[in-house]
Formats: sequence, structure tokens, C-alpha cells
Amino acid sequence: MVDAFLLPFATHHRFISFMLYVIGFVFFVLNLKKGLYRQQMSQFGWTHMAIFLIVFQAHFIVDNILEGLIWFVLPAALVACNDIFAYVCGFFWGRNQLLLLSPKKTVEGFLGGWICTMVFGLLWATLLMRFNYMICPVKDLSLSAWSNIECNPVNSVFISVPWKLPEFWVTLGKILLRKEYTHIWIAPIQLHALVMSCFASLIAPFGGFFASGVKRAFNIKDFGDTIPGHGGITDRMDCQFLMGLFSFMYYQSFIKMHNISVGAILTLIINNLSSKEQLELLERLQTYLVNQDHLASQIESVISKAQNLISGTS
Repeated sequence: MVDAFLLPFATHHRFISFMLYVIGFVFFVLNLKKGLYRQQMSQFGWTHMAIFLIVFQAHFIVDNILEGLIWFVLPAALVACNDIFAYVCGFFWGRNQLLLLSPKKTVEGFLGGWICTMVFGLLWATLLMRFNYMICPVKDLSLSAWSNIECNPVNSVFISVPWKLPEFWVTLGKILLRKEYTHIWIAPIQLHALVMSCFASLIAPFGGFFASGVKRAFNIKDFGDTIPGHGGITDRMDCQFLMGLFSFMYYQSFIKMHNISVGAILTLIINNLSSKEQLELLERLQTYLVNQDHLASQIESVISKAQNLISGTS
């Protein structure tokens, strides 16, 4: 949807960006001067740290947004929640210092922030999953929160399913509530939110600790004065360094819904593989399924018949 002149740049922007980086690298090496090696290498290191912590994270965060705004809003809110409650719990109950790098960080604040973030993550995910604007992948950048948006299909992580309660909880419910509850309805996103809450509370703060180490190394108090009393924008975003990448990796590994049907795969196999390659595919599929111990005897029988059929056809 761009002008013809700009189309090559839009199509090949990644390769163009990489080549610009390579050109910059070559010029950097050509401009190395005796007596300035340490200073130039220090600038080189700063540049790459900025690329890794800002450009890479921004790339993954944008990918998360395109998969559904919830995958940006939820992780970012978890980090902000943990930051707030770690401060509150540390202020009121903090007694034991967590690490020397950040003298104001306490064990009580760290654990208190973790517990509060877990509760907040469960409630926040339950609220966000009710809005199509949050959970639907981006298909039209012109849509807004007031547009009529429908997900087709809806990712199964947003659909509540019954979970059978252990006998102990059923018995405890009878005693306390005087009513028998054998199942509880939970959407998988609520469980995923707990995992993300743990990461935001136990791992993401180390992004802040890392930023503290950078400030100590260069003997500066804050990265800026944009927010009085809180340092610059970087001081508010340092814990987000790891969260964007984690959210992307977690979503791609455990949540992303791949719209591939059996019919589409069969069409691809029939139209693009020879009889010999189809036999090889069946053998490899048989090996995989048998190794997974899924109905091994039935699988061997079905694949044996299929192999005989394909051999007869060829």
C-alpha cells in the first residue's frame, strides 16, 4: 500500500537495515586510531548494548502487539505492578537487603511484589480476555477500540474450560461452603498470566539491577530527569528489557495458534511429493508416533496398509 518508489524499501527493509549496519561496521574498523582504541571500543560496546536492549526489544514488542494487544498490555502491566508493590512492601516491611548493587531493594519487597503481581496478573488477564480489541490479532491498522472487531477463530487460550478439582478441595468446599463443587472454570490465559507474573517478578527485576550496575559503573545517579524524583524514562523502563523478549518467546512456544488443517497438509503432500517421498514421510511419521507411544500397534497397522497401497499405486 505504498508508492511504487518506496515499494523496494518496504519489501527489503530488513536486508537494507542489515547492509547499513555492515557499512557502519566497516567504517568503524577503518577509523580505528592508535591511542583511541579503548575509547572507540567503548563506544562500539555502548552502541550494541543500545541495539540489543532497545531495538531488539522494540522489534519483539511490536510483533507481540500484532498478535493481539493483550500480549503487550499484560506483560507491561505486570512489570509496572511488580515495580509498584515491590516498593510499597519494601517501604513498609523491608528489613533485609536483597543485593549490594541496589541498597534499597529488600527481600520482603521482592517477595511481596511477587505475591501481589500474581494476584494482579490473574485478575488483569481475566478482565482483558473479555475484549475482542485486546485478544484479536491485528489485521487492519485503522481499527480502534470502538470498532466492531471479531476474532475468527478465537485462540483457545481465551476460552474457559472445566478443570476437575482434587478430592481434597471438593471435601474442603463441602465443609466451608456447604456446597459441592467438583469443577472450576478456568481459561488457559489465566494460567499463562501466572507464569508471566512469575517472570515479571523474579527475573525481569534483574533488568533493573543491570541498569543499576551501569549507573554504578559510570558513577551517575539517574539516566535522566524527565520524571522528577524517579530518574529518566529509562529508569521506568529498565525492567521491560527482558519482558518483551520473554513474552514473544513464550507466546510463540506455548500460545500461538497455527491455522493449519489436515486437508491443507494432505493437499501439500499430494501435490508436491513423489510416491517415494510419501513413503519416506509415512515411515518418519510412524517412527515419531511410536516413539511417543501413542497407540503404537494401531499406528503400525494403519501405516503398513498405507505403504502397501502406495507401493501398489506406484
